Amino acid sequence: MLTLEKFEEAYNTVQKVVNPTKLIYSDYFSELSGNKVYFKPENLQVTGAYKIRGAYYKISTLSEEERAKGLITASAGNHAQGVAFAAKAYGAKATIVMPTTTPLIKVNRTKSYGAEVILYGDVYDESCQYALEMADDQGLTFIHPFDDLDVACGQGSIAMEIIKELPTVDYILVPIGGGGLATGVSTLAKMLNPNIKVIGVEPAGAACMKESLKAGKVTTLPVVDTIADGTAVKTPGSTIFPYIKENIDDIITVEDSELIVAFLDMLENHKMLVENSGLLTAAAVKQLPVKDKKVVSILSGGNMDVITFASVVQHGLIARSRIFTVSILLPDKPGELMHVSSIIAEMQGNIIKLEHNQFVNLNRNAAVELIITMEAFGPEHKEQIIHALSEKGYRPIEKNPKSIY
Repeated sequence: MLTLEKFEEAYNTVQKVVNPTKLIYSDYFSELSGNKVYFKPENLQVTGAYKIRGAYYKISTLSEEERAKGLITASAGNHAQGVAFAAKAYGAKATIVMPTTTPLIKVNRTKSYGAEVILYGDVYDESCQYALEMADDQGLTFIHPFDDLDVACGQGSIAMEIIKELPTVDYILVPIGGGGLATGVSTLAKMLNPNIKVIGVEPAGAACMKESLKAGKVTTLPVVDTIADGTAVKTPGSTIFPYIKENIDDIITVEDSELIVAFLDMLENHKMLVENSGLLTAAAVKQLPVKDKKVVSILSGGNMDVITFASVVQHGLIARSRIFTVSILLPDKPGELMHVSSIIAEMQGNIIKLEHNQFVNLNRNAAVELIITMEAFGPEHKEQIIHALSEKGYRPIEKNPKSIY
């Protein structure tokens, strides 16, 4: 069982390896939500995520014999690095099975700690089944990423740190994939102060815990579909499920489109790189049905590859109307393109890309199509540019930008 004594032991153990992640007050997200919002930046951990806590504590509880057999786990990336780091610290061999869709940065960093990486399956659940089979066949010690009370106990050290630093916290928002972090944080928080509300946050495309709580039993989703790869789990943990039922007060789901906007907000306002799963709680703060409360949002990780980073930034700019595309028809004669560009320049728009299609009309002299992708300051500025073009007779039709590159 999870006891206060176990949590205290885990807290003291993980202090040997974790970076201090002091709470960061956010003026921007506080104003956005009407609450006093603080971030717990676990993206700044030595392995880039909170998972080092549970992995290190779990491995510390193993016998020498269990460690000597070799360790194995399955992970979408962050638990993999935690196990690899802890295994190296204890001189144990580690094998990590990761989905084939795992970002390259997570694969390479896991290897950098000396672990053997096997890519198998499209989602975590398939990787986990393969790892369990390997553990049985080769006699390896399996370290579950979330459905393990020792692992959850290590993750709960986050709650201990939050309450030590902010004893009057009203709400803690915690991301949920399989449920290990939520179990540790919510259980310890309720032990220390039953009045604290702990809200789980899941991606809408992988809300396995919400479905399980609704059904009253562990439920498997048929598919998962989310950019939050670290929480793309079909089936939550059965061992930890009773603790979730007892200690989680509510669950909020977040759409991928909200994560994209939150990513840009975090980058611009706090200069922090937080991966999509880590942003779940930041995106959820505006959904809280309360005001003037002290809210701690756990940013669970920051391991994101450069290609994903570029894609999310691009989509964030589009979502915020900072990048947009319009199509206009104009006569195919000298000076028309200069005239259009001068209108945009006068409105302080910045042209990123032009596409000129001479074959949109049988009569080129009557009209050719000009597709313009440009940068604006935001929705209001975008509308001003579109209005200025319309006043000059160009009647722009807005399109979805396919790419800004």
